[in-house]
Amino acid sequence: MKSRYVFPRHTKADLPIAVGGDGPFLIDADGKRYLDACGGAAVSCLGHSDEKLKAAVHEQVDKLAYAHTSFFTTDPSEELAERLAELSPGDLNRVYFVSGGSEAMESALKLARQFHMENGQLERAKIIARWQSYHGNTLGALSAGGNRWRRAQFEPMLSPAMHHVSQCNAYRSQAAGESDEAYTDRLAQELDDTIQNLGSETVAAFVAEPVVGATMGAVPPVAGYFRKMHAVCKKHGVLLILDEVMCGMGRTGTLFACEQEGVAPDMIAIAKGLGAGVQPIGALLVSDRIYDTIETGSGFFQHGHTYLGHPMACAVGNAVLDRLVGDDVLARVAPIGEQLRQALTARFGNHPNVGDIRGRGLFLGLELVADRGTKEPFDPKLGLAGKIKKRAMAEGLMCYPMGGTIDGERGDHVLLAPPFIIEDEHIAMIVDRLETAITASLPQ
Repeated sequence: MKSRYVFPRHTKADLPIAVGGDGPFLIDADGKRYLDACGGAAVSCLGHSDEKLKAAVHEQVDKLAYAHTSFFTTDPSEELAERLAELSPGDLNRVYFVSGGSEAMESALKLARQFHMENGQLERAKIIARWQSYHGNTLGALSAGGNRWRRAQFEPMLSPAMHHVSQCNAYRSQAAGESDEAYTDRLAQELDDTIQNLGSETVAAFVAEPVVGATMGAVPPVAGYFRKMHAVCKKHGVLLILDEVMCGMGRTGTLFACEQEGVAPDMIAIAKGLGAGVQPIGALLVSDRIYDTIETGSGFFQHGHTYLGHPMACAVGNAVLDRLVGDDVLARVAPIGEQLRQALTARFGNHPNVGDIRGRGLFLGLELVADRGTKEPFDPKLGLAGKIKKRAMAEGLMCYPMGGTIDGERGDHVLLAPPFIIEDEHIAMIVDRLETAITASLPQ
């Protein structure tokens, strides 16, 4: 049914109406069931009918739906902040709640600036991020992001304070015969050179996704990369901000993706899985050093949103942690993710048009190529990603294909981020239906 009043993402899309959820499935108004192999956008980590999450909503709404944070704090927000602080790496002991990933990243950028100002370093306003990254759709976060397709039409409005270095992508950017150590040294040197060229006294922060999400399709870093980038940041007094909006909250097999890198940053942005799709919520985890600087200085973070620390959202966040940590659902992610990866490799490992299968945990990607030997991508005019998504939906499979994998224009990938509750039967469905969708969409 065509929408008459909703402003949809795409005005020419004729979308089915979702009316129900059952575990890892969504159900439309005609009764058709869709296996959610992407969590929407890596959001629904516990599926679509979790009883504990539903109970948390009912219990909290009966107590308190909303209280503005300029007047009150609430038990759900205080509890969730304490639990996240205890579970996070390093000294990330303060939590700033927002309503989603873009807000979390916008908060991080502004807090980085204010931190340096309150330390008397008034020139530190520049942000360095990476090409082929995505940090949100608000203008500040979009400026930091390196997704050229998303940036293009808004370029005149984007901040000149944002600068970019190369992404870490072994499949596309590591030279033949170049060791992991040499490759990561090269990228660390590029960051060091960029900071010095900009003037180290002018750079506020370096921003990166530990595992790159929608822009490149679940690309993990090369071993040692983040430790070296962190060292460069420390050398120049630059904050390290990690964007775990998509790859965090257990998606890669640990609650925080950076745990696997042995790095504790100055800030971590989380969202998506924190509310598991049941409530919109995000958070910025902040180190003691940053918080103490604000507290002993002005005491006021010059920022804010209406729904900061929303009690309903925080109640669901606590229920999500109850399930991930208390019920040990998190422990399933690595082994079931490995099963899915093995199934994908068995089916697509020798496929002439699948160049790379990658990712961590239940955050996996397949990069599609016209030629495996040369890694030549398909012509963007084919619109391959869109065709795969449409055919997959026809087959009852939700996946997350995207174009522009290589440079914002060329390249196609399929991102998979299914709920942590999937079983063997769902893995078989994912692989079978994805193969049908890819085969039907490839040029003949």
